Parts: sequence; structure tokens; C-alpha cells
Amino acid sequence: MIVTLASTPPVAASSPLRLVADIGGTHARFGLVEGPGLSLTHVQRLRTEDHPHLIDAVRAYLTTLPTAVGRPVLACLAVAAPLDGDEVRFINHPWRFSRDAVQRELGLDSLILLNDFEALALALPHLAGTDLRSHGAAPGQAANPSRTMAVVGPGTGLGVAGLMHTSAGWRAIPGEGGHVTLAACDDFEAEVLAAARRELAHVSAERLLSGIGLPLLHRAVATASGRSIDVAMGAQAILQQGIDCASGGSGDADCARTLAVFCAMLGTVAGNVALTLGARGGLYIGGGIVPRMADLFFASSFRERFESKGRYRDYMRAIPTALIVDPQAALTGAAAALETVVATADQA
Repeated sequence: MIVTLASTPPVAASSPLRLVADIGGTHARFGLVEGPGLSLTHVQRLRTEDHPHLIDAVRAYLTTLPTAVGRPVLACLAVAAPLDGDEVRFINHPWRFSRDAVQRELGLDSLILLNDFEALALALPHLAGTDLRSHGAAPGQAANPSRTMAVVGPGTGLGVAGLMHTSAGWRAIPGEGGHVTLAACDDFEAEVLAAARRELAHVSAERLLSGIGLPLLHRAVATASGRSIDVAMGAQAILQQGIDCASGGSGDADCARTLAVFCAMLGTVAGNVALTLGARGGLYIGGGIVPRMADLFFASSFRERFESKGRYRDYMRAIPTALIVDPQAALTGAAAALETVVATADQA
């Protein structure tokens, strides 16, 4: 597990109250772990735009807790930002904060910061049953559970992380894989990328395969199809109109094709991640966008594109893929990180 610890060491305690959070570009989820294990209580979701600073969102959550609960002394915040040093800046949100200042202002004995997809990766061994929807057999059933796993997730941005099993247990592999350069797999996608490059110098995977990217993908798909978009549409409208059309309703055909291209390109990116990390234990799809597509995603060419790696098709065919449908999964990963910290402190 790769974590960023605060300057003060963790305090050993039998069951300290722990705060966990999953903070993205649009929503911040908070919860408490009130004793040993990973059971979450008092889970709430807040909109980030309703709070000027991260510390304001944390305080807003804490004020909702019953007085009898007390206040947490340990915390793990999983944030949609690269972590390097004391200052943290979100990529797809104006928030920025000092790790040490947040720990001090909240009166915490220990504060762990994780990349949000690092936390999601740490949750993977704990997901099963209704937490997942799989293409065929579930990852835990189809593969050695100690094999490397990976997660790719379109939300406000596009997150990527891995999870490797070591002699010391699971170790998360954080990164910024959502910002790799996006490649085309056929002539139509080449036209889509050419249209996108007329707006952006660098078209990364996140620039098209995310909430912030869907409007650009929509415009680029229309351009590649020989049409133009008269009225700009936001990501939520594109999703709803595309889902309605694909399900036989009165939605928009350009939006439906946009979602089809989205799923295909996501399959290519997910396959690249699985190959790069050797994620033979499973490739998981997280984030808030794909769960909204539901049946449309499973009927798409995602899996075909995932497997379409030439001589490595058989290798890819053996890697299970699953959609994470538990919206609290990253909180579970954050709780697992804190469990490790407490266990280590108790052994010291």
C-alpha cells in the first residue's frame, strides 16, 4: 500500500473513531468506521460546489453527526488529485489545501491521504456479490485472488490504479493513467480524434472518456459523422439522451453513437492498462458514469475491444472484467488503509 502519512505518527488504540472520505471533482462521500473491521456508518454524499474549500465540506459533514458519536481521531481522505508534498491541488476542481493544515484544524492524531483510485484499488479484494456486475464469471471466481488487479474509472475525470499482492499484503499502485494519449483503433475513431485535436493540442483518454470529456466526444463524433452540433449538450444530457435512444426511446441518435464510441474506446484503454500491469486477477470499471449506462455498457463493444490485442487475444480473454456498482467502494478502500495503520500502531 502506498500512502501519504501526516508528519505526526499514528496513535495506537484498540478502536479509535475513524473518518473516511472519497472526494472527487463533483461529489464528496464521507463515512465513519467506529470499530475494528471495515463496516461504514453515517455515510453521506455532499456536492463539492456547495463548499468553498475541502475543510468546509469536512466540517459540514461532521456537524451532521450525533453528539454521542464523538469526533474522529484518525482520517483517510481519498482525493482526485496527484499527491506530492504538503500542498494538494485538484485537477478537475478549484480546491487546494495543505495536508498539515487540515490535520491540525480537524484535531486529528493521524491523517492519511490517498489518490481516490488508490483507495478504490485497495477496495478490490473486499468487493463481491452485489458490489459487482461482471462480464461472465466474477473476477474472484475466475482468477487466482492473489494476482495483480487494476481499476479504470470514468467519473468527472478518468482514474487508473493497480493492486499488487506482495509478501506484506496488498500494495496499491497509484498513477495518472487517465492522462495517457488516446489512440484510435479504426478509421472512424481516427476522424473522431482528428476533430478533438482541432480543439485540444493533446487528446488524453480523460479528454474524451469522462464527465468533462463527454461534450467534446459528442461534438467530435458528430463531426466525424458529417454533422455538426447546433446546441451544446452537457454530460448528463448526453448520457440520458443516449441511453433513451439505445433502449428504443425518443433519445438522440448522436448521443447514442457517442456512448457506443465511449464504451469501445474505454475497452481499448482498459485493455492497455491490463496489459501494462499484467492484471490477470481482473480489470474493474469504477467511477460514476458507466453504472448509469447499465445494460447499454454490457451490450457494447467494450469487452471485444478489451480483448482485441492481436497475438495477445487469448491472454486478454482470460482476464475477467467487472463493473463496480457499489458507490461506497472507495470508502471501503480508505477504511482498509486505516485498518493497516491501526494494526501497525498496535504492534509497535
